[in-house]
Order: sequence, then structure tokens, then C-alpha cells
Amino acid sequence: MINKTANITGRVRIGVALLCGAAVLTGCANVRDKLSNSEKVTFDGHYFISSVDRLDRKEREHIKVYVRNPQQSLKGAREAGRYEAVKYCIKEYGTSRIVWISGPDVEDGALVYDKGRLMFEGKCNP
Repeated sequence: MINKTANITGRVRIGVALLCGAAVLTGCANVRDKLSNSEKVTFDGHYFISSVDRLDRKEREHIKVYVRNPQQSLKGAREAGRYEAVKYCIKEYGTSRIVWISGPDVEDGALVYDKGRLMFEGKCNP
């Protein structure tokens, strides 16, 4: 009788260990997804890598936004750039207002490119 109880207890321990392992791996997958930005925002059906650079440390509101591979969709690249700028201004100043120097609403011929990237320039307007 003791041998059967020990055998069942051993199986329960293995089962619990497997469940705990699965839970840990699921948690790791969630962390990995968050770190790898799995919740990517797409524009016009495309994902654009974009970034915001401050022009000066003292003048944080003056920014340039770069959008890679705008040839995927010019319409989508414009919106991806606008999105990054708005996100930055909200984070830094709590407002989405931007005064564009060279923005996403200009005519196609007036768009500015830097090393193949679409570039916008503006100032957060708190």
C-alpha cells in the first residue's frame, strides 16, 4: 500500500512540476513578446520603424522624426511619423499639439528624405 501511495505522490509531484514549468514558460513568452514589441502598430497595412530625435538637450520640444522604408506606403509612412511625434510630445509635455516645420501634411514633392528615411521636423507645443 505504501508503494502505491509513493508512486501516486511521485506522479502528482511530476504533474505539478510540469504545470509550474509551463506557467513559467508562458510568462517568459509574454515578457519576450513585450520586449520584442509584438503589439506593433501598422499604418496602411505596413509596419514602419520610426524614431524621434531631439535636436538639442535644452530644447527638448524641437524634434526630428525619421521613418524607415517609406516606399512601402507613403501614406502609411506619413502617419507612422505623425504617430511617433505625437507619442513623444504626449510623453514629454502631456499634449499632442505639434507645430510642424516640415510635417506629414505637405505635398509629396515637399517631403524631406535623409538617407532614404522620411524625415519630419517640428516642435511640441505645450
